Amino acid sequence: MHNSNSIDFSTVLASAVHDMKNSLCMLIQSIDTLSTQSAEQDKEQSEELARLHYEASRLNTNLLQLLSLYRAEKNQLPLNVEEHYIEDLIDEVLAKNELYIENHQLSVEADFDSELVWYFDMDMISNLLNDIFINALRYSKGKIHVKAELEAEQLKISIADNGEGYPESMLAISEVEMHDLDLNAGRTGLGLFFARLIAQAHQNKNKQGKILLQNGGSLGGSVFTLYLP
Repeated sequence: MHNSNSIDFSTVLASAVHDMKNSLCMLIQSIDTLSTQSAEQDKEQSEELARLHYEASRLNTNLLQLLSLYRAEKNQLPLNVEEHYIEDLIDEVLAKNELYIENHQLSVEADFDSELVWYFDMDMISNLLNDIFINALRYSKGKIHVKAELEAEQLKISIADNGEGYPESMLAISEVEMHDLDLNAGRTGLGLFFARLIAQAHQNKNKQGKILLQNGGSLGGSVFTLYLP
């Protein structure tokens, strides 16, 4: 018998995640303000704020992923596909991480045609790429290369770094189904599952988006590639 007082925990969780995400956005804005004020006065404080900003951004991304996975499970993953300049997309990702890049003196090269446009959900793809970019920041040894181009009538965006590359377990996990993920392992691949989910939700002319993980590339480390039809 159905109990009218029973709680749908997944809905409560989604609501709580939404509130936490809003609080984190406020926190990130406050960190940005403090960083601007202390940038030239206190280097040590500026570095600490950069670390705070990095971790808060990671939390925010994780919460966005949780919300998206919840909506996907409820078959309510809404896509707002519109035409966007790739320059705006990449600039947004770089701007979100500007503090960390400057404090760690990382070299980030972006290679794309300023006139390049494509159709996609800006929020979803921006969050997807931001999550991958944050991982590149963490595991690189100082260099990151972001490239966007058209290939075989698809948009191809790659993020490469000069770190140690993806471990074999990560390369294997990129094709694993959600129910086969080992959530007790370290880098579980939940972010990759989210990336694949968002990529595949983008469909056009009987084609769907996909992600690809490789090692090597122009910088010799890990290479994440997103394809959008």
